[in-house]
Amino acid sequence: MVIDVNIFNWINGFAGVWPALDFFGIFFAKYLGYVLLFSLLVFLAKDFKKYWRMTAEALVAAALVRFVVVEFFYYLHFRVRPFVNNDINFLIPYNVAATSFPSGHALFYFALSTIIYGYHKKAGIVFYVASFFIAVARVFVGVHWPSDVVAGAMLGIIMGWILNIIFKKMRFKKNEH
Repeated sequence: MVIDVNIFNWINGFAGVWPALDFFGIFFAKYLGYVLLFSLLVFLAKDFKKYWRMTAEALVAAALVRFVVVEFFYYLHFRVRPFVNNDINFLIPYNVAATSFPSGHALFYFALSTIIYGYHKKAGIVFYVASFFIAVARVFVGVHWPSDVVAGAMLGIIMGWILNIIFKKMRFKKNEH
C-alpha cells in the first residue's frame, strides 16, 4: 500500500537525524514495555488484595493475544518487514525471518492496556499512551509497517475488551456460588 509506505517513510525518516530522538525511539521500541510490566508489580506492592486480579487478568489476556492470536495471524500470512527490501533507517537488530503483520508488541500492550483500563481508568490511559509510543517507535526504528501496528492496536483493544467481558462474567458466576 502506498499510504503505508508513505507514512512509514515519514516516521522512519526522523531516525538517524538526532541522537536523542534515536535513544528515545529505541528505548520505547525495546524497553518501555518492561516499564509497563514492572508497573504492574508496583500496583501489587501498593495494594495486593485490590490489584491482584487486575494484574493476573492483564497478564493472561496479554499472553493469550500474543501467543495465540498473533501466532494465528503469523501462520496465515507472512509479511516482510520494512528493513528487508528497503533502504531505511534501521536502528535495532531484528530477525529477518520473522513476519511483520500484525505487530505482536502493539497487540500485547494494547490488550494489556484495555484490561488495566477496565479496572483503573487513569492507569489505563497511561498504559494506552505508553502503548501508542511503543507502537510508533516500532515503525520509527524500522521493524514494522504502520498498518502492522494499527492492526495490532485494534486487535489488542478488541481482544482486551472481549476478555474484560469474559473475565467479568467469570467473576460474577463465581460470586453467585
